[in-house]
Amino acid sequence: MSMLFTPVPLGPRTMQNRIVVAPMCQYSATDGHPGAWHVMHLGHLAISGAAMLTIEATAVEPQGRISPEDLGLWSEAHQVSLARVLAQVRACAATPIVIQLAHAGRKASTAKPWDGGGQLAPGQGGWVTEAPSAIPYAPGEAPPRALDAAGLERVTEAFAAAARRADALELAGVEVHCAHGYLLHQFLSPLSNRRDDAYGGSLENRLRFPLGVVAAVREALPRNRVLGVRVSATDWVDGGWDIGECLEFARRIEALGVDYIHVSSGGLSPGQRIPVKPGYQVPFAARIKKETGLKTIAVGLITEPWQAEAIVSSGQADLVALARGMLYDPRWPWHAAAALGDTVVPPPQYRRCQPREFKGLFR
Repeated sequence: MSMLFTPVPLGPRTMQNRIVVAPMCQYSATDGHPGAWHVMHLGHLAISGAAMLTIEATAVEPQGRISPEDLGLWSEAHQVSLARVLAQVRACAATPIVIQLAHAGRKASTAKPWDGGGQLAPGQGGWVTEAPSAIPYAPGEAPPRALDAAGLERVTEAFAAAARRADALELAGVEVHCAHGYLLHQFLSPLSNRRDDAYGGSLENRLRFPLGVVAAVREALPRNRVLGVRVSATDWVDGGWDIGECLEFARRIEALGVDYIHVSSGGLSPGQRIPVKPGYQVPFAARIKKETGLKTIAVGLITEPWQAEAIVSSGQADLVALARGMLYDPRWPWHAAAALGDTVVPPPQYRRCQPREFKGLFR
């Protein structure tokens, strides 16, 4: 049996293999509510053979959306509409589903990627964004409004309330988005956080607000729910957030009761310089796993079965996550099992599709 297809404990649950479907923004919601696209998108990924499916970055308040078409979980009405989608997905698959809760901060209020992705002004359907400091993401953008004490309290409660709704939806857990240049990452990085109060300046101060949010989410979730945090291990910019600071953050969230850390990188600054190559982010996950003992998920140009197997069998990470690769090949786990001489459990309706050369693939 390959290591990739062995079970792994993740907080209160045991995942049946080590493949995760990463969260992927779909920019297809209406006022934060999911629709037919989400039934199809989540439904076919739920039968992919992965051990866990992560719902896309889901805004905890309207101004936290990346685009006006982002998914949201900021009200009871959004809980009801997501419940309808989940009921249809669960009727066809038993895959554990977690949800990534997010606030885009200064990177909010943008057009969909296929509409250019630029910042939207209030008159164009956008809104005034919020951030640690009044520093725009890119030159020429309108500066965000710096969050005051009341705003920090409001955002923290919004994360906690969304976590309570996730629990009511009987989701397997929550992943708090602290990566890719969105609000919580903005507080962590000295490039975007220039505050002169208790939430800015030193590393201890920059950690304070994200740690408060994670603690609030942990308190809102019962212990039978998995709690993860997604991080950018580095900004890939001189003088920015780096792996050393990320390690301290990892130690702190572990102490708060976080079950796993999902290790990505970048996204905070258009000045980033990323040496993209297969598995380029895996060393960050490996170092965090080695130095903290937290369960780690590695992600980033992991495309081949042998590559994923090498990552988990060598102990660089406990699980691997695929995003675009899973969209391109929604049966990637099936094909990985075939390549590694292992087995998967398909829906009974699909058992007859087993190729003759892979007899024994299905169990």
